Amino acid sequence: MSMPQHQPDPRRRLGRGLAALIGDDTTEEAVVEETRSLRQLPIEFIRRNPRNPRRDFREEDIAELAASIRERGILQPLIVRPVEDEQNVYEIVAGERRWRAAQAAGVHSVPVIIRTMGDAEALEIALVENIQRSDLSPLEEAEGYHQLIDRFGYTQQQLSEVIGKSRSHVANTLRLLNLPAEVRDHLAAGRITAGHARTLIAADNPVVLAEQIVAKGLSVREAERLAKDAATDSRTKRHASASKDADVRALEASLTEALGLKVTIAPRSTEAGELRISYASVEQFDHVCRRLLGRSPG
Repeated sequence: MSMPQHQPDPRRRLGRGLAALIGDDTTEEAVVEETRSLRQLPIEFIRRNPRNPRRDFREEDIAELAASIRERGILQPLIVRPVEDEQNVYEIVAGERRWRAAQAAGVHSVPVIIRTMGDAEALEIALVENIQRSDLSPLEEAEGYHQLIDRFGYTQQQLSEVIGKSRSHVANTLRLLNLPAEVRDHLAAGRITAGHARTLIAADNPVVLAEQIVAKGLSVREAERLAKDAATDSRTKRHASASKDADVRALEASLTEALGLKVTIAPRSTEAGELRISYASVEQFDHVCRRLLGRSPG
């Protein structure tokens, strides 16, 4: 297994350094540093980051931003990093949506801040920028967290400090990746929300419940009740199955032998339950009816 490329310090936050990069730090020092780093770069020198946590770029959003760029220009620079061993090639760290819109607007150069950084730090910045702007879908956010944990050796606690979210938020977001593909498809398409999806994480039949939520247009609160009711039904069935002890199974066998038909006993409690006699033909049905009514066959 390869060693992590980046060992994050759990006490460290991107803080002012990141804030300066994404325009949220207004200290004089940060403004001077950003101004010195600002350059115009030909758009063909820039390429997207294949590890960008954001995957979905809606065409209508790009078109709207492109119209704004034609009128006002790009108001916030992209953050890019040089690509090793390639001349005049820079990879986007933050700002892919602006880069796409600039191309759609026919812009030939864009304002950038060039920083040299490793893969882990670039992913950190991309995550935080998108999270601060609410640009990521829940699944994209979860995939970004998973990348930092799986590829770069972060713990959930370290990750929570880097992105400024609680550890429980990180854990619950990561759990979305454990949902079946069908449920993740509903989430990605916007048919259910992250709140809906979280109610299904511990469910025995999340796909069936997700279909009901979509079909009925349930709210998150209604989905919680649906999942709770399903869990109660499941526990009841498990209890009934577990409560069928050796004596009950022996009685089933004796009754089956006596009647010549399959007999099933399903206890619902210590005092109540269900006795089921199965038949496969009219003759068997007639036979069991005669036995129960005390009539002799014939």
